[in-house]
Parts: sequence; structure tokens; C-alpha cells
Amino acid sequence: MNSLCVGKSILRYSPPSLSLSLSLSLSLSHAHTHTMGKPEVERDEPLSPLGRLFLTPEMHQIVHCIMGCENPIDVAAVTSEIANSLMVRLPRFSSLLVRDSHGREHWRQTQVDVGRHVVVVEEPVSDAGDDEEAVNDYVADLAVSLPLSYDKPLWEVHLLRAHNYIVFRIHHALGDGISLMSMLQEWCRRADHEPDRRSSMDSMGTYSNLSSNQEKRWTQLWKVVVGMLMGLGFIMEFVLRVLWVKDKTTAVSGGAGVELWPRKLATAKFWLDDMKAVKKIVTNATINDVLFGVISSGLSRYLDLQTPKALQDGVQITGLAMVNLRKQSGLQELSDMLRGNSGNRWGNKFGMLLVPFYYRQGGANPLQYVKIAKQMMDQKKKSLEAHFSYNMQKLLMIYFGPQVATWLNYRIVCNTTFLISNVIGPKEEITIAGNPVKYLRLNNTSLPHAITMHMLSYAGRVDMQILVAKDIIPDPQVLAKCFEDALHQMKEAATKE
Repeated sequence: MNSLCVGKSILRYSPPSLSLSLSLSLSLSHAHTHTMGKPEVERDEPLSPLGRLFLTPEMHQIVHCIMGCENPIDVAAVTSEIANSLMVRLPRFSSLLVRDSHGREHWRQTQVDVGRHVVVVEEPVSDAGDDEEAVNDYVADLAVSLPLSYDKPLWEVHLLRAHNYIVFRIHHALGDGISLMSMLQEWCRRADHEPDRRSSMDSMGTYSNLSSNQEKRWTQLWKVVVGMLMGLGFIMEFVLRVLWVKDKTTAVSGGAGVELWPRKLATAKFWLDDMKAVKKIVTNATINDVLFGVISSGLSRYLDLQTPKALQDGVQITGLAMVNLRKQSGLQELSDMLRGNSGNRWGNKFGMLLVPFYYRQGGANPLQYVKIAKQMMDQKKKSLEAHFSYNMQKLLMIYFGPQVATWLNYRIVCNTTFLISNVIGPKEEITIAGNPVKYLRLNNTSLPHAITMHMLSYAGRVDMQILVAKDIIPDPQVLAKCFEDALHQMKEAATKE
């Protein structure tokens, strides 16, 4: 049993168990006993539809941002940095979650006691051989064993002093990855010769449905018509996925209840320049096309190792891709997001794509995976699929409530195989309270998927956190190596083109 030190007190938590839903319900009920029956005040703000979705036990999500520091962590300096940062003045980060007499959730402004949000861990958190593996073990345990307390704003900062790592935990109801990275941009400073400047963010060629202003009106209209027709096809596919269509069972399949199983976490490491080298060879490809090609190739490699000749060539493995729907594909100034300038607002604004991959036995041309992924993504962009899924979830939450929306989302997760997201991080190296950050990684708590993958770029590196149900995928390091080898072979093939 691990110990978490908060000031002079010790908080203990149990290893992963099947009691997450009960713990969440009890915590939320306890927090609400202090607010039930009290008159509502003007500053109370209703949660967004997606924010409410992430509070349901089935879809409960906490985002973990992992920062590996170069020097020992100064607790006083980090605490002071947090207390003086814009973060603690943001409405979402300085509000309690409360419910009114009708059971609807609201944000209520409160005074932030930073000391209650800083969790100091002095001793090593694992017997693993190195710091990175130990921290991955720690975060994997957090993914299923320790929900955030509802008697304070829904975020924490864990300082793992024995490993020089910081783990930032934020409830997904507060915002998505783009919002949180934009906030990190305000909090951190560059580590180069201009330390007083904020870090900048670079686009990675993310998914976008927007048309150029220079296009002729009839071209834009035609794209809208095509998008609506293809969107109808997406709705049909989505409904079929919810009702009965399910991926064939493989060595990486999850299912209902798997979100409560113990987790393991591994990291696949890439260089952004390698992905760009592959991108240049495939005409008009994006970094996301390369990413999906790497995943398709890597999963085929892993399945070859686990079940050689057991799968028929061409078996479909379907993933869910999370897509940023803001008008700008990169990160924005936090002040602009809070004002909602140009449609880029704080919170959760992302849609889902159903992304089909196909198992291929060894021997396929490495670049062919990228070409197939590009063809698929080009069709997805035309379909407006991500926009349909986003608005569908909003409408379901507004008109049918969280029960129906949660059931739909839970079913779509259970009937697919994995989840993938790609978030843009700082282009330059950054510092936290003057301490240079070597690694920056991102992941979420568990879902019914047996495998979820979250990719984050930082200072030329691209790290993908792979969270797995360890009873289904006991060797996530092998899976990570399959992804790394896939990109390496693609780069080699690109140099020969």
C-alpha cells in the first residue's frame, strides 16, 4: 500500500479494485449534503453537457499530465508558483461541484486552499528499476484507485520527490487536452535564453473540417452537401455500433466492466522529425496520418506476436479518435479561450471518429499503412463526422439526460477496441518553478477499452502513453516497442523513396 504525504498528514489509498463507481457516488453524495436545500446564488454556473457526461461513473475521466523534471523538486517553490498562477483564478479551477434541489450539477466559486491540492510523496512510489517505470506504475494505480475529492475544486498536483516527477491531475469536466495545454502555456516559461517568454505551440497537422476563405462559394456548398450525406452514413454506422456491431475479439479487446480492472502504463517514444520525414513521402499527408499508420502497423505486429496465424488477414479493429473542433487546430492564448474569441473557447470541444484499421500479417510495405490511413482520414474529414458526434452528444445530454447519453457512449466504447488522442504541446523546452522539464506526457483514467493511447508532442519529442488492462495486455512495453519499430521501418522506407 502506497502512502501520499500532504504536509504533515498521510493519506493512504488501496490498490485498484472494483469499487470505483461506489467510491465516486459516496464522494459526490457527501459533498452534496453541504449544498442540498440551500438557495442558489447568481454565481452558480451549470455544467456543460460534456462536463456532466464525464461525471457519470461509467464515463468518469481524470486527465493526468506527467512532467519529468531535471532537478530535485522544491515543494515551496512549486506551491508558490501554483498559488500565484492564473490557474487558481480560473472559474473551473476555483469552483466546487454542487447539485441543486433538482439534482443538476453546478459550479460554485470558492476560496482555493492550494495546500489541499498539493500532494507531496517523499518515498519511492515503486520498486521498479528506473524513475520512468516507477512513475508509470504510480499513475496506472491512480487510473482506477483514487478519485478526486468533491469537497474541493477538482484538481491536484502530486510531487514525486524521489523521482523528480510532477503529476498534474485534472477532472475532465474542467476541460479537454487543448484547454489544459493552453493553461500550461500560461503557467510555464521557456528554458532557453528567453526565460521570461511563454512557450509557443506548433501545429502538427491536426484534423480540420474548415474550408479556405479563398475557395469559391459553390465549392464550399458542395463540400457541405457531401459532408451531410456522408454524415448520414456516419449516423447509421454509429447507431449500428451502439446496438449490435462489435469488433471481433482479439488479444487487445476489452469490454463492459474492464474500466475497473488493474492497469499498466508504458510509453512509446518518437521524434517529431522522423514523423515529418515519413509525412513528406506520402503526398499531402499529415502527422495524424502518420500516427494512424504507426498504430495500424504496430497493432498488427503485436497481434502477430500474441496470436500468430490465429487471425485472418484483413480483420477490422476499430478505434475511437478524439478530435479537436476549435477553429484553430493548434493551441491558443488562454485569454482568448476564456473569452471564446473566434469560436475557440475553454472547456470540452471535441468530437469522435470511428477509425477502422485492418490487421495485416507481416511483410506489408511500411509506407502502405500511412497511405491507407491518409485515404481513410480524407474521407473522415469530408464527412463532418466529428461535428456530428459532438452535437449529438450535446443534444442527448440536453434533451434526454445523462443516463441516455452515458449509455450510448459506454456502448460505443465497449463495441470498439481502443481509443487514441493527439494533443499539441510546447514547441520549446519549458520550466516549472525554474526547474527544466525533460518529459511531458498525457493520459486519462481507464475506460472499457483494454488499451488507450494518448500522444503529446514536446520540444521535438512525441511521447505516447499506452494505458492497458494488465490482465489482457500484460506486456505494454512490448506493444510500445512495436509502435516504435513501425515508425523506424517507415522512416527507413521513406529514405529509399
